[in-house]
Amino acid sequence: MDIQERMRAVLAAEAAAISRVQIDDTFEQAVITLRDCRGKVLTTGIGKAGHIARKFAATLCSTATPADFIHPAEAAHGDLGLAAKGDVLIAFSTSGKSREVLEISELARHLGVATVIGVTSHPDSELRALADIVLDMGVIEEPCPLGLTPSASMAVMLAISDAIALALMEAKGVTREDYGLRHHGGYLGRKARTDNLPT
Repeated sequence: MDIQERMRAVLAAEAAAISRVQIDDTFEQAVITLRDCRGKVLTTGIGKAGHIARKFAATLCSTATPADFIHPAEAAHGDLGLAAKGDVLIAFSTSGKSREVLEISELARHLGVATVIGVTSHPDSELRALADIVLDMGVIEEPCPLGLTPSASMAVMLAISDAIALALMEAKGVTREDYGLRHHGGYLGRKARTDNLPT
């Protein structure tokens, strides 16, 4: 096996999967829904998709949209109490068939969640029927030699979440000062606060 060639093939497959995402009106609708959200933005997902959902919540917080991650398994034991009237829930699931994600997407309605946004790939995803807005990842072939490890699908999911976060940031008119207020430490905080200072 040529290790370098294999790694190039993985990167190429992930880049190709991202480039095939079809941005349409549903993506714009998702950004507008998040911009106009009167409650919190909640993210959820399980397994690798859960890590993407948690990272998305962190990116939203740092770009002036309050957000929190709910682990769908913990939601069944009380954490769903974080959901409230007017919130928006974004559920990440490539297959759209993970029982815990489907449960939280359905039961959050009972606590007043206004909109469920589903990020999913499989055409027969059950999440499609539960979501008000479906962001389609497209049909993805994983470059894993076993066809199992979700690398291309996670790359697509991450890219979609980043595109949403940055489009939302711009739609809300977030300034460098706004950004700096949320990053009081580290390189990014220092850069946000000092880049525009006179030299």
